Amino acid sequence: DRPKPPVGKKIKRTAKEKLLDSDLWAARIESLRREPDGAFWAKVRWYTIPEETAAGRQPHNLRRELYRTNALGDIEMESIVRHCFVMSPKEYRDATNDGDDVFYCEYEYDVHWHNFKRLADIDDEPETKEDPSDEPYNAANDYNSDTDEDSEYDEEDEPAARCSARKNQSNEKILAANSWKGRIYGLQKIGIRKIPEHVRCHQKTALEKAKATLLLATLPKSLPCRDKEMEEISTFVKDAICNDHCLGRCLYIHGVPGTGKTMSVLAVMRRLRSEFDSGALRPYCFIEINGLKLASPENIYKVIYEQLSGHRVGWKKALHYLTEHFSDGKKIGKQANQPIVLLIDELDLLLTRNQSVLYNILDWPTKPNSNLVIIGIANTMDLPEKLLPRISSRMGIQRLCFGPYNYRQLQEIITSRLKGINAFEDQAIEFASRKVAAMSGDARRALEICRRAAEFADYRVKQFQQVEQTSSSANSGNGFVCMADIEDAIQEVFQAPHIQVMKNCPKFGKVILAAMVHELYRSGLGEVLFDKLAATVFSWCHVNRELLPGYDTLLKICCKLGESKIVLCEEGTKHKLQKLQLNYPR
Repeated sequence: DRPKPPVGKKIKRTAKEKLLDSDLWAARIESLRREPDGAFWAKVRWYTIPEETAAGRQPHNLRRELYRTNALGDIEMESIVRHCFVMSPKEYRDATNDGDDVFYCEYEYDVHWHNFKRLADIDDEPETKEDPSDEPYNAANDYNSDTDEDSEYDEEDEPAARCSARKNQSNEKILAANSWKGRIYGLQKIGIRKIPEHVRCHQKTALEKAKATLLLATLPKSLPCRDKEMEEISTFVKDAICNDHCLGRCLYIHGVPGTGKTMSVLAVMRRLRSEFDSGALRPYCFIEINGLKLASPENIYKVIYEQLSGHRVGWKKALHYLTEHFSDGKKIGKQANQPIVLLIDELDLLLTRNQSVLYNILDWPTKPNSNLVIIGIANTMDLPEKLLPRISSRMGIQRLCFGPYNYRQLQEIITSRLKGINAFEDQAIEFASRKVAAMSGDARRALEICRRAAEFADYRVKQFQQVEQTSSSANSGNGFVCMADIEDAIQEVFQAPHIQVMKNCPKFGKVILAAMVHELYRSGLGEVLFDKLAATVFSWCHVNRELLPGYDTLLKICCKLGESKIVLCEEGTKHKLQKLQLNYPR
């Protein structure tokens, strides 16, 4: 327990205590920059306390232990309170009296996948050797010094001089940082023990490795079954880069979802980047934009201008500067004379009522000395035919179609992902590939089915281990993904109740659901107003030349979706201002 403060004074928490209570945050400054308005900003990497991780605070966590995360952020320099020390285990063990703001960090925490990795493995630093006796380090044997106290005092009524209470450390017992029992008042040098390997290092099984490698977010080492398409993309980009007068260079890539369109283009650009690094290719600038990440189609001007110049402006100013850059020869940024390869994913989301955004972007490559190459990707095959003639003519005739995968290609994709992992039966992979190829040919759906089947098999094996309580039973032929697991995963993916309801929806019901997903992705919120949803539906119907429904029709369809619990509707009779929310994962 804390000692009582002197009469007339109160206890005030220090910055260290606020940090450990999540009232302050620690960060490492990665870089500094100055904005056009004169304000200084810092790009920082955040630290977190054990309580803010998915695992929570564990018994082996020290009181002053922090985790370095992979989360980056931009903050103003004015928001920084003061400097603190975050030390490695060796630095922390050998540290002297450096004050109160000293913390210990040994692991990095992934905020997306919630896993830990030792910093020594990341930074290739030699690990500190541990004493065989594994006894805690006793700072009192090396030096005897007083330290600052954990709490500060503020004057209340009496105008007495500020005083600080100091207490000598006890040589008999050095407490652990996370031990509250028997703590003395004042900061003391503490000892640390090396955390046993079995506490945090877990040897993954074959099924756990399969689940990790089948995640859609995991980048594969190679991209099979798309060599021909990747060669065409590479030839197109190389010809445009090597040509000094690349006029009207535009490639339109289309195909059903999950056929590797975006991944193929990115793989080609990575290969060209390696050629540029080796000196075999002239310098160029690559800009990647996803239409789903834009709050509005006009924001694409801001993103392109920021990538070229490094400054942020409004979309109208950005359009003006970009027009001068590509048309009038007033170049922007240090890479002004280099060819620009612009990749626009989900190109159809840039459609507006007058289609001005697409017209401006596709008109820039036709200007003399623009050095602009555009690669557009969309799922719609006949998108150029839906555009105005002045826009479709600028899009050009170069198209590349990504057809759906057949079952042999899907089987090869899954097998390449699972290379070196013996967790699936051959018949199970073939069954999943044939099932997906017969329905859509979507590689992402095939990977998701196999990953879900691996989860079923892993759960079955762990349940079997708990019943038998023997290690040999876990490997008695049940540690593989079999046909039954694939069948259960297919039942869950294709025959879930909400999927059946959506399949049986009327045409405008499906349009409303698609528009809702689009608005939620664009805004980043969890709900959308009915008024905005209706405006998006009307815009899509106008672009696709469909009959415009009325507000009453859309309200009735939303009520039907609400009755089936596909959409959650806000209570009340607000009509246009009513909030809607999806009741299933996007």
